[in-house]
Amino acid sequence: MNNISIKCLKSEKIQSGACYGQFVLNSLRPGQGITIGNQLRRVLLGDLGGVAISGVRIAGITHEFSTIPGVREDILEILLNLKGIVLKSKTKETQFGRLKVQGPCVVTSDLIQLPSDLEIINPNHYIATIATTNILEIEFKFEYGTGYKLSNQVFSEENDNYLQLDTIFMPVQKVDFKIENVYDTANNISERLLLDIWTNGSLSPNESLESAAQIIIDLFLLLLDNKPTIDKNQLNPKNQSVSIEPYTNIAIEELQLSVRAYNCLKKAQINTVGDLLQYSPEKLQELKNFGRKSSDEVFSTLKNKLGIILK
Repeated sequence: MNNISIKCLKSEKIQSGACYGQFVLNSLRPGQGITIGNQLRRVLLGDLGGVAISGVRIAGITHEFSTIPGVREDILEILLNLKGIVLKSKTKETQFGRLKVQGPCVVTSDLIQLPSDLEIINPNHYIATIATTNILEIEFKFEYGTGYKLSNQVFSEENDNYLQLDTIFMPVQKVDFKIENVYDTANNISERLLLDIWTNGSLSPNESLESAAQIIIDLFLLLLDNKPTIDKNQLNPKNQSVSIEPYTNIAIEELQLSVRAYNCLKKAQINTVGDLLQYSPEKLQELKNFGRKSSDEVFSTLKNKLGIILK
């Protein structure tokens, strides 16, 4: 590669703590832009991990179709609102948090009591409204993962009394890239790659790009460390006790011999090319009604069709 450089063109926060960044990679050879862009996009969207709420336990509630007295939202609405909470964690261990609020009040994500390793990126995120003096009490399970987990995919047997959520762990929400051709004074062509990254705020676009690049580097280092081995048995045909030629099972009908030669061979129970090769030229001519002319025909056909030369 020739003097490849990367530069951050934009870095900004958008609504609800989400982040956007734009990067440019310069001095790429023709064709490298699509290769690098596709690889980075796939890793950014599929291989970066994050923390999310995977289950909740609500006091007095046993299923998601319940309602809580004094709370404006039903359980399904509350679960949907909880999925929008964005978390950042310093550890990959499963952790737990708690929310206990007495109304009347508006419940937002900043009221959740968290372990010291967890941080909420969008503290003003709306959860529910308590219209009376009732108490809303929720216990949260926070898990680290990659990609997403459907609520029917249970990781452990410790989920009793927890309502499972469809969990999205991906910190990167969207990736886009485009490639532009660049011409120098000598009219030589190079490419530059423009990469746009949107994250949920738990990772900055710059951090996500560095993590994706490191994942790709580690992958190819593994390929270099685990060099392909060569099976010596495949390279040494002498170790094989039996060598089966590809033409031995070909029926003699495929040779398209004359009627006289064909009939003589069939009467002698010579049905395949393998059977035919068991006979020397002298033994062939000993067959009944099989003369020199028929013998020459067989030798010529074997040579022209299959490349077999009999001495």
